[in-house]
Amino acid sequence: MSGDSTAAPIRVCLVGPSLDILGGQAVQLDRLRTKLSQLPELDVSVIAVNPRLPGPFRMLQKIKYVRTVVTSIAYVATLIVRIPRVDVVHAFSASYWSFLIAPLPALIVGRLFGKRVLLNYRSGEAPDHLANWPISRRLMRLAHVVIAPSGYLVHVFSEYGFTAQSVVNFVNVDAIPYRDRKHLRPIFFSNRNLEALYNVECTIRAFARVQLQVPEAQLVVAGDGSERARLEALVTELGVRHVTFVGRVPPATMGALYDAADIYLNSPNIDNMPNSVIEAFAAGIPVVTTDAGGIPWIVDHEQTALMVPVGDERGMATQALRLLRSPELATRLTHNARTVCLTKYVWDAVRAEWLSVYQQRTGQQVHNPRVA
Repeated sequence: MSGDSTAAPIRVCLVGPSLDILGGQAVQLDRLRTKLSQLPELDVSVIAVNPRLPGPFRMLQKIKYVRTVVTSIAYVATLIVRIPRVDVVHAFSASYWSFLIAPLPALIVGRLFGKRVLLNYRSGEAPDHLANWPISRRLMRLAHVVIAPSGYLVHVFSEYGFTAQSVVNFVNVDAIPYRDRKHLRPIFFSNRNLEALYNVECTIRAFARVQLQVPEAQLVVAGDGSERARLEALVTELGVRHVTFVGRVPPATMGALYDAADIYLNSPNIDNMPNSVIEAFAAGIPVVTTDAGGIPWIVDHEQTALMVPVGDERGMATQALRLLRSPELATRLTHNARTVCLTKYVWDAVRAEWLSVYQQRTGQQVHNPRVA
């Protein structure tokens, strides 16, 4: 496409979770929707995979199992009505059953109506998903192109014959207060969902080790999930003080929590390109993280953050104490990290890449459909 200002805008439909499901996918979709809607080259709409049903039908969404059925019916019906009116279907994707329930119907309906279909795969569970769900590999062939937010996932997909394209996550720097932390206070922050794969237990155990040497240390844990009760019990069991669970926090108020903290702890077992790490970069918070999945693709150990092996609570505590005792190290890491963030992980850095993806309007497949 030439970029002729007289051409009709490309009608792009983003398909994925709304912010009713807080997580990296929903946050990035909302950010992308906001920015893309400002471009005259595009006409952007959104279909939520978790639509709110109207009136009395909403009560059905409060009933386990029934909720899944009625929500899925409403979602697919919306796809059938609205997909014929767009040019490009951009489906956000996680792994396993979520892939089958959320993006797959969009891929199928998009193909049935002859639309260009993009699979925006974002899960750090990709290695296991692709290895053990061969049906998913076959169904992914419905996409004309696979987009991933990291070189890590591009590499994973290449092992199964897909030539995926990387367009990285971005942060709204203006929404995240920046503070130059020349003198670190022992105020720690974690904001991953409280699910097993994010291993917030490791963060809590590392913090407990820190508090043995820095009794006034504090930890704020934002987020919610199936592990919350167990993690709260663990804090009591360990006798750790000054730990605050603040629950589910909407993106609009997350900036204040970053601003209040001085060290960010991140200890997932599985990950891809966590928004929270690049948000910490933007905020000027030094980061201590495990090296799960795609994190080494966005973190340069000893240059932009400090990395430890997955599950290494002792190593995480050691690196956190190192930051508290070395202001020069913390300053160097945060300045380097913010420079990288402002260069690579902002809208101006990815705008042209997204436009290029959408402007390839032919049905030509850009990945090798070999099924491993």
